[in-house]
Amino acid sequence: MNEQKERVLILGAAGKDFHVFNMVYRENPNTEVVAFTATQIPDIAGRKYPPVLSGEFYPNGIDILDETDLPQIITERNIDTCVFAYSDVLHTTVMHLASLANANGADFKLLSMDKTMLTTDKPVISITAVRTGVGNSQTSRYITGVLKEMGKKVVALRHPMPYGDLSKQVAQRFASYPDLDKYECTIEEREEYEPYIDQGFVIYAGVDYEKILRMAEKEADVIIWDGGNNDTPFVKPNLHVTLADPHRPGHEKIYHPGETNFRSADILVINKVDTASEENILIVEKNAKELNPKATVIRTESPVTAEDPEGVRGKKVLVIEDGPTITHGSMAFGAGMVAAEQLGAIVVDPKPYLVGSIKDAFDKYSQLDLALPALGYSDKQLSELEKVIDAVDCDLVLSGTPIDITRVIKISKPIIRVFYALKETDGTPLADAVRKAI
Repeated sequence: MNEQKERVLILGAAGKDFHVFNMVYRENPNTEVVAFTATQIPDIAGRKYPPVLSGEFYPNGIDILDETDLPQIITERNIDTCVFAYSDVLHTTVMHLASLANANGADFKLLSMDKTMLTTDKPVISITAVRTGVGNSQTSRYITGVLKEMGKKVVALRHPMPYGDLSKQVAQRFASYPDLDKYECTIEEREEYEPYIDQGFVIYAGVDYEKILRMAEKEADVIIWDGGNNDTPFVKPNLHVTLADPHRPGHEKIYHPGETNFRSADILVINKVDTASEENILIVEKNAKELNPKATVIRTESPVTAEDPEGVRGKKVLVIEDGPTITHGSMAFGAGMVAAEQLGAIVVDPKPYLVGSIKDAFDKYSQLDLALPALGYSDKQLSELEKVIDAVDCDLVLSGTPIDITRVIKISKPIIRVFYALKETDGTPLADAVRKAI
């Protein structure tokens, strides 16, 4: 290739990084993307971004390397610019990586939302968050329900989670449970797709969001962007809704790119006010006035219900939670723990029974304690999760993950599921804003 081309390294986590490449670099004759790096998600490094996705400039695909080797990669591959493209990290983490890049001779770049958003003639509502696990997916489902009542055909686009064979995940359409098996979805993917299928909605995801958007346009009156983690929208919205978490007050000012969402939103939803302190809620409201005074601020609840409350009371339970929320989302609990406390269950400590990668997760994420994250990024990890659950001495499993976990693992213990949904607390200002926008 031309030696004058800018040599680019994209720092990612198997999601936004691929979208940034597709949008900005794939057909750019002035740059050469030398490699991607990977973090957060296991078993991504060591693979390639395949030729079917990388385009004519990259007939052999593009290497995906481990971010921990960043200084060596910059030096050995003569990197000119590192482009940061993943989410749910502290500002200090971003700047440490910037300093590391600069110290090894590379520039460091953050791309704006405008450079990474596709456009469409269809109305778009984006739902984003300041952190993982705030409730953006339950908010998306609430809004799709409002639109359905209006007689609109709604299609959701979900933030990418392409952790399998990328060549088979270019553009995915999920409308039934067999579709989840067809695409060999991980637990994390199922946690996001299955609730839409439960409600009879179609959801798209994958790697190439230009293709995904054009497919969705053909069957949608309105498109919902259901953002993952705290990433920014991939499609330019007519209405941008961002959720903030009063259980993590102040995080809207210190996490990337959550602060970008917080500052750019039309509506700021402070969720989970039914389980948060008024003091923490007021902190988030104060920050909203400071960082985004033009936004409408709405309080919502996230009520938790168990499918068999009496079957939980007084029992020894193992609590399983949504994985990303209590790992890199830095929460120590989710809906399962809330339900256990409300119903007076005795929560059993899973730590003495941990094995393999499940134990590694507890070692990596210090906030993990009594709740077991539903990790299942590979068959091996699913097997390890089964072993841990079967080994724990308890009466039943209280599952706070939004999927029916028995579809992917087989365990001997009875399971009671916990459900949660968005509830407006003062009229229907969010629903009214959606109706007005459409």
